[in-house]
Amino acid sequence: MDDAETDAAEVDRTLDAVGPRLKQLRLGRDITLTHLGEATGISVSTLSRLEAGLRRPTLEQLLPLARVYGVTIDELVDAPRTGNPRINLRPIACKDGSTVLPLTRRPGGIQAYKFVLPAPAPGGDVEPVLRTHEGHDWIYVLNGTLRLVLGEHDLVLRPGEAAEFDTRTPHWFGVTGSGPVEFLSLIGKQGERAHVRAAPKRATREERT
Repeated sequence: MDDAETDAAEVDRTLDAVGPRLKQLRLGRDITLTHLGEATGISVSTLSRLEAGLRRPTLEQLLPLARVYGVTIDELVDAPRTGNPRINLRPIACKDGSTVLPLTRRPGGIQAYKFVLPAPAPGGDVEPVLRTHEGHDWIYVLNGTLRLVLGEHDLVLRPGEAAEFDTRTPHWFGVTGSGPVEFLSLIGKQGERAHVRAAPKRATREERT
């Protein structure tokens, strides 16, 4: 078995173990499936299938679940440790070929992630499927171009550009035909927004005198 097959097998084992983990978290917090569905925007039937291991979770499902349970995605799926052990990055490979790297490990508060979306297959334009859930999102593009469909707006974000929105607004993001894209995402609970604080302007010599 080569390295690629080994990595794929590890991802399969990780995803297969998510169901019992989700059920354990829900029961431990005394949350009903109905309440969880209302908090995440995921149907009760889908949540039940996820917990029973009859369906593998997608990234769009893991994000609101991690937020409700107050854990990071890597803690939610108990992903194997990889990368530099000093920063303990634990990338999670998704079924659509994308990769997410949780950059924070503390429960609660704003969570930071790095997303890497692969280039689309030739002629493989993806039809946006807009979703909603509780929370607030702030994204910043590092490389490539990111398509963001937000309500009635269809935007293309380039490196250095950012967007901030309430995730109760129907939204979807993905690659454009120009290639892969990397972006950062800060995700918080409802009403919890990311703020960028500029450094204070240094006074000139004339202003100090």
